[in-house]
Amino acid sequence: MPPPEPSRPSSPPGLRIVRATPDDAETLAELVRELARFEKLEASCRMTPALAFQHLISPARSADALLAWLEDAPVGFAVYYRTFSTFVARPGVFLEDLYVRERFRHRGIGRALLATVGRIAHCQEAGRFEWTALKWNENARRLYAAIGAREMDEWTLLRMDAAALHGFVGAAPAEPGPDGCRCGGRGPGHASGHGHACRC
Repeated sequence: MPPPEPSRPSSPPGLRIVRATPDDAETLAELVRELARFEKLEASCRMTPALAFQHLISPARSADALLAWLEDAPVGFAVYYRTFSTFVARPGVFLEDLYVRERFRHRGIGRALLATVGRIAHCQEAGRFEWTALKWNENARRLYAAIGAREMDEWTLLRMDAAALHGFVGAAPAEPGPDGCRCGGRGPGHASGHGHACRC
């Protein structure tokens, strides 16, 4: 079923949580950069209004974004996307980012954003609702524990940045070649000749 429109939280008074629209691209990019500064990761943040629109707002977006407004001021955001668990055998929802501006914290806005994404996950019959938290962010971890989230201490997050990924897979062309291939002949779905299109 299509995801429902986020419902309006009952508190705090005047709070609205809505899907980001094309007019919100600049605001969303600014909030992402603020989050990067808060997490001491500003040097690695590449977000721009154009990229916010492309990846979080446009019809071809990779994830969905919600904005929290208190009266007429943007005060926070959340970004989430669908996942899948082979063990649970059901789709899930991963909360990529949740951020509330410093002067608006401790007013229930973060919890309202979290609850809104949680309701979306529930309506999509998600088998899991997951996210990560920085170990030093004790305030966030206390909130998550209070609502029933469990820290998965037995798992370790692994990551490749773009440079590491490039080194791992080699110089596969980003743009399709003359035969429509994007994998450089290396992908498991590669097929060429005999009228077969590459499935990479």
